[in-house]
Amino acid sequence: MVSSPPTVLKVLIADDHELTRCTLKLTLMRHSYLKLVGMACNGQEVVQQVMEKRPDVVILDMHMPVMDGWSASRLIKQQFPETRIVAYSSVEGGKAKALNEGAIVDAFCEKGTCVNQIVEVIRSLF
Repeated sequence: MVSSPPTVLKVLIADDHELTRCTLKLTLMRHSYLKLVGMACNGQEVVQQVMEKRPDVVILDMHMPVMDGWSASRLIKQQFPETRIVAYSSVEGGKAKALNEGAIVDAFCEKGTCVNQIVEVIRSLF
């Protein structure tokens, strides 16, 4: 039996740049089927918030202090494999690097990607 996706997707944003977090927050607020449940500024915070808030999707910067996105993605997927992770990185060749570093992600977006395209990527995961 295939389960249907939730009508409202809970989203958690993790990025060490405040402007990026706020821009993504404003973008998500324009869509009634997306609900922001938290924001984190480092990998350790995002793992803790995933445990507490159980988001459907995490938009995850791959380069953050305390714990990077590669490590955070592995911990999140070990404990919550149903949580979708959208890696979000400004590193050239970030998608290949994410795979080489052992990140476990469901989608990848370059930081230069239009924020509306990120919303489309989230929708495509469900």
